Amino acid sequence: MSGREVSPVSSSPSAVIARAALPLYVSILAASAASLVDTALLGRHATVALAAFAVTVAVFSPATAAVAGALRGVMPFVAPHRDDPGELLPLVRGGMWLAFASGGVCAAAVAAVPLLGGAFGVRPEVLDALGAFPWLLAGAVLLIAVGSSATSVLVALGQSAQVMRSGLVGTAVSVTLSVLLVGGPGPLPSRGLTGAGLAVLAAALVGAVLNQRALRRRTVLAGRSIRPGRPDPRLILRLARVGIPLGATVLVKFSVLGVLTLAAARLGTDSAAVHGVSEALVNLVFTAAVAVGQATVPLVAGYAVTGDVGRVRAGVWAGMRVALSAVGALGAVLLVFRSPVLHLFTGTPAVADQVNRLLPLVLAVVVTDALQAVAGFGLVGLKRAGPSLVSTAVWFGILAAMSVPVADAAGLPGLWTALAVANLLQAVTKTISFHRRTGRLTPAAATPQEGVRPDRRRPTGEKAAPAPSEHRER
Repeated sequence: MSGREVSPVSSSPSAVIARAALPLYVSILAASAASLVDTALLGRHATVALAAFAVTVAVFSPATAAVAGALRGVMPFVAPHRDDPGELLPLVRGGMWLAFASGGVCAAAVAAVPLLGGAFGVRPEVLDALGAFPWLLAGAVLLIAVGSSATSVLVALGQSAQVMRSGLVGTAVSVTLSVLLVGGPGPLPSRGLTGAGLAVLAAALVGAVLNQRALRRRTVLAGRSIRPGRPDPRLILRLARVGIPLGATVLVKFSVLGVLTLAAARLGTDSAAVHGVSEALVNLVFTAAVAVGQATVPLVAGYAVTGDVGRVRAGVWAGMRVALSAVGALGAVLLVFRSPVLHLFTGTPAVADQVNRLLPLVLAVVVTDALQAVAGFGLVGLKRAGPSLVSTAVWFGILAAMSVPVADAAGLPGLWTALAVANLLQAVTKTISFHRRTGRLTPAAATPQEGVRPDRRRPTGEKAAPAPSEHRER
């Protein structure tokens, strides 16, 4: 979907969301494939290198997810102004400054992996093998932040296909360099972890350059300078009020899932392996819901500024239908081809058999996770990410506290049932929050602001004079 090709008025919400979500899903899968290539090549290179890779990625993955989440908060501000470059420019520049800030914090966390690893008792030989790898990945985090600031704007402007193209090129660069620098084919020496870090860094650079170039050439901003310039603290804070809670929600989820992994590991080696394979299957299917949720935000944000409650709610319901259809179809494929799929993840029959028995609960987790994700993205479209953070913190906090007793009493089935219930409770509370806030919508763009031309909308989509109830809410 693009702003010039398809509009919410001329197509059904489900069709608009599906068109935008498919390229995003392909892009996410491609990035996951590149990570798998690095894991496989390093495993062949040296076990200690693979262990060092795993330790660094344990920080790198949530860091990049948090950065991407924080910058998705720019989308609802951009979407209502997709045809107005004058309003878009300050938002794009503010998004870049938010990227520098969030990316810098998360990059520092990745660079500190040797210190964090030592504090958590990682073996000295693994820490010694890290070398420059954490610093290379810290640089990649900064580049991913810059690329994500452009990605969020492109998605909000209906340019998901361009995001996919940039992602595929970046993946191709990563895989090629990994094969050359880590695999060391023929006379080429293997650079091990350093080679893997250079591959990730180069892929992040290519992705950032292509997305930034697309922003300059393929949108209404063509021909205009989008350099950050001087920061506007008030605008950056408005963007951060949505983006930071969204990024924090991602961190809470990653942290609690890590607790569940530890709870599963207490049950034994096979249980840890079964849990790991099951989580990989969830991620494979659930990313479709993440793509659908992102595609829902511009639709919701566009209708929210006009106060069209019916269309705002219809957009989120359409997103849920598309997400359920997508994860349902992928889940059906997984069930039909479960034997060859499980063979890719494990060669141990006992582990494969346990994963097979756990599949119904795995699919229940995926479905409930998809529902809560789309409801959360609906709140993002309303510029209200705080309720999502509270919901995730409460229900996942309870889940974390109960994980060890539940795992000890009911094993993996009990642990995965608890995860499905926590997701369902999130879906319910986020949906209730979404309905409460849509009930308070009024045409935000209909009231001219002091000092702004009547034909120009507010960059933030906020009313000039909020109602008393909104003052209390904020």
